[in-house]
Amino acid sequence: MAETFVVNENDFEYRFGDSGPKYLMKGPRMNYALVQFQPHQNFQAHHHNIMEENFFILEGKVDIVVDGVVHTLSAGDFIHIGPGEVHFVNNPYDEPIKMVSALAPFQEVDKVEDPNPEY
Repeated sequence: MAETFVVNENDFEYRFGDSGPKYLMKGPRMNYALVQFQPHQNFQAHHHNIMEENFFILEGKVDIVVDGVVHTLSAGDFIHIGPGEVHFVNNPYDEPIKMVSALAPFQEVDKVEDPNPEY
């Protein structure tokens, strides 16, 4: 059974209009998304019980807080977040951020919301 497919990001929309994840693939083994946040936007802190999440920064600068530790990342940086680690994505800067997100192994429901950290 063939699994190869090609998509174009322009055929998909960000979850919140001009921000959030834009999933190019959801399952069957992983999720793959382009993520964008405008200046001073953030994404609710959460963790995954089974999936691990990776972010690769394409453009801009962003703070990703993992279990209370602030990681300030910019273009070319990569961060791996393991299952159970609470992570919060915040763009307190004056320019948009664009990054790739990959989550695996795929689980239909695996996101648990947590309180946003104060930092």
